[in-house]
Amino acid sequence: MGISFSISVDQAVSQSWDCVAGQGRYICKLEQNLQALEAEAKRLTELRDDVYRRVLLAKEQLMEPLKKVEGWLERVEKEIKEVEQIRGDAPAQINNLCLGGYFSKSCCSSYKFGKKVVQKTRDVANLRTEGDFPDVAERCPAASVAVRPCEPTVGFESTFDKVWACLTDEGSNIIGLYGMGGVGKTTLLNHINNELGRRRNNFDIVIWATVSRNHTVEKVQDEIGRKIGYSDERWKQKSCDEKAIDILAVLSKMKFVLLLDDIWERVDLVKVGIPIPRQGHGSKLIFTTRSLGVCGQMEAPRKIMVDCLVPEKAWELFQIKVGKETLDSHPQIRGLAKEVAEECKGLPLALITLGRAMSSKKTPEQWEYARQILRRSVAYHVIPGMREEMYPLLKFSYDSLPDDKLKSCFLYCALFPEDFLIRRCELIDYGIAEGFLDENDSICDRNEGHDIICTLLDLCLLEEVDVELVKMHDVIRDMALWIASGIEKEKYIVKTSAQLTEAPEIENWGMIKRLSLMNNKIQSLRGTPDCPDLQTLFLENNDLQSMRLTMDFFQNMVSLKVLNLSNNLHLTELPVGISNLVSLQCLNISRTGIKELPMELSSLSKLKCLNLDVTLNLETVPEKLIYGFSRLQVLRMGWTGQLASRAINGNISFSRLECLECLKYLNALTITICNDSALEGFLSSHRLHRCIEGLCILPPKDDSLFSQKTLCLPPMKRLQYLSLVSTSMEEMKIEWKEEGRKIQTPYDFQTSVIASERNFYNLWAVEIQYCPNLKDITWIIWAPNLRNLNVSDCHRMEEIISEGGVAAMTGDLILFKKLQNLFLFSLPELKSIHRFALSFPCLVAIRVNDCPKLRKIPLSSNSAKGRRIIIRGEQQWWNELEWEDESARDTFLPSFQPS
Repeated sequence: MGISFSISVDQAVSQSWDCVAGQGRYICKLEQNLQALEAEAKRLTELRDDVYRRVLLAKEQLMEPLKKVEGWLERVEKEIKEVEQIRGDAPAQINNLCLGGYFSKSCCSSYKFGKKVVQKTRDVANLRTEGDFPDVAERCPAASVAVRPCEPTVGFESTFDKVWACLTDEGSNIIGLYGMGGVGKTTLLNHINNELGRRRNNFDIVIWATVSRNHTVEKVQDEIGRKIGYSDERWKQKSCDEKAIDILAVLSKMKFVLLLDDIWERVDLVKVGIPIPRQGHGSKLIFTTRSLGVCGQMEAPRKIMVDCLVPEKAWELFQIKVGKETLDSHPQIRGLAKEVAEECKGLPLALITLGRAMSSKKTPEQWEYARQILRRSVAYHVIPGMREEMYPLLKFSYDSLPDDKLKSCFLYCALFPEDFLIRRCELIDYGIAEGFLDENDSICDRNEGHDIICTLLDLCLLEEVDVELVKMHDVIRDMALWIASGIEKEKYIVKTSAQLTEAPEIENWGMIKRLSLMNNKIQSLRGTPDCPDLQTLFLENNDLQSMRLTMDFFQNMVSLKVLNLSNNLHLTELPVGISNLVSLQCLNISRTGIKELPMELSSLSKLKCLNLDVTLNLETVPEKLIYGFSRLQVLRMGWTGQLASRAINGNISFSRLECLECLKYLNALTITICNDSALEGFLSSHRLHRCIEGLCILPPKDDSLFSQKTLCLPPMKRLQYLSLVSTSMEEMKIEWKEEGRKIQTPYDFQTSVIASERNFYNLWAVEIQYCPNLKDITWIIWAPNLRNLNVSDCHRMEEIISEGGVAAMTGDLILFKKLQNLFLFSLPELKSIHRFALSFPCLVAIRVNDCPKLRKIPLSSNSAKGRRIIIRGEQQWWNELEWEDESARDTFLPSFQPS
């Protein structure tokens, strides 16, 4: 018996048509389905970007991404790649369509492709639905941290944020925190340690080790060993190499943070057994030191200076230490307390020590007394805690200085008044005269002097003001005077800014080695003090008057090597008694009213440094006198005779320079040139070119004495500042030598950038005033370290840097890469500073006044990145400036200050 079927013909036809029609939709709707896939892929990509951004933000907060989120992101990347493959195949499949897109020339291929498109659209949509994550990361458990005792911090917020940001920056694997003693580096590191214990992070362990001076590898190993479980007697008996192997075996498997406090020299991480933190590994090393140089030795890519507190935060800290009860105990105390706090200049250690000492002082008289003794720099004698707690801690920096030269130079800086801006060149002059520096090579002396100053800056014992000036923090200065009082006993006498009207009464002049009476009101020097050991006498910035200086005052100062009489404007004549100073090696009479140098000075046969800078009234410097200074190394005559030269038609000083060329030890020269013959002599003297540091070209009122219309600057590698005032010169060029050839060229340089750049490598200040015929000063492109540029009253000046000069800039030359101040005044024809926008990485201020045709300044939104600069000028000029784009104008709008 057979099996029978019964299917209607209509049903069979209907089912067959549905099947064919359904499959046909993969072909006839191919283009529509591709568009749907693109839309879904776009939405998925946008969601992926949002999730990825959330993951990055979470990582910055030291959170750990969820595994399901990481897996989803990986699947998204795979799907996007497959969509891109479909997108690449689509044009060929679309070309196969015919009859309005309802059929295909290759039905099988089109069917498979169309089905793939529909399926991929569903997959992408499903994956997008899965990506709706309420959370993308979770807090990691805190690393193993031993919480350290730490006082509440004040004013460290911004520095702390910088360090904390480094913990999430893969490039900041080693971070050096440096600053002067007592500034709060250890407190900051304690705070970082404790925060690592409070906040969730992705580190396995946090290790603290105090290194300190005279550390040993074994001592550091033992501190680290205790933290990672090595502390038994067996481990203690191991050699340093064996301990290093053990430490390395543990830490190489961990993401660690190593905090090293109080480093004084390089710690050899390999010998200790510490895996050197590398980019990508995630481990971090943070250390504190008083030396910027140690940061370099530790190869720290990130160096963060821990600076003194700003005044508001300093006062906040001081109030906490003194206490509200004491501050409110009398209406006058709070005002006096603020003045006392200001004497600490923001140094936390001083604020804390002084605040505690004053917390029980509840009368205005006590606070007034404290203010007075602080200003006299004798607090270490009176205020509790200063000598016992603060100064010994700061003295570690002094004790760590490697030689007596550095120590002597450091103590010497304490002779200057509080907040005094010390000229580096003068400090080196004094060092040469005192014998701190090597006397075998005069040029080497100056280089050594600069190196010593830089070392003191690196150790935060001096503070940099600019390329010319340094200063000493008040508390560091007080500590230096405390040290000097101990090791030199009564041989240092410093009475600066004490309102003295006459030289002080000193019981035993014979004990004094160095005496500073700067910044007083002393008018007369009388008597004949017997001080055979006195080597330095500072009388700068008083009111000395020639008629009130006795001839015999200097008679018994047979050992005096340094005499500073500068900044005494009423000193018009030198006392003849100076001729008795047969040991004198440095005489500074700059910024005085001296009119002539007497021939009696010829007895100063040991003189090495003579400073006549800014002696505006000086009329005569006898050539015979200069010939007699056969040991002279330093001669400073910048702006010398400015007033006298204009009054007597340029016959200032010596008109010829032969006497200078005869000074065989001369290595530092600043000079003012006031006539044609002196200018010609200078331009032709290779000997003077090698030692010139400052050059002023200043003709008299009638500049007919200057016949040259083109100034061709020779190579002057040591030139630091150039001033050109009131000349009719029309052009400035540079001259340099290459392979025996002498080249003079204005701007179209077809020469070596490096060779030209070296000729003015040390030039940092240029001043051009009242030069009506100059049209540009393009030559300054060869001054790579120029910091200050001042151009004024040049009525034909059209460009600072000409277009020809722009074309000459090749290679790695970056114009104005060190420029800090650009001042442009009364330049009615000036149209351009530079054709293109410049980076100005060091810019501080631009000042423009009376330059109506200057409609564009070379700034873009990328200029002066990360710097808040000042732009000062007339409001109308600012309103009419043309900018590269709106973003550039918006960037510098907050910088403008109307003049």
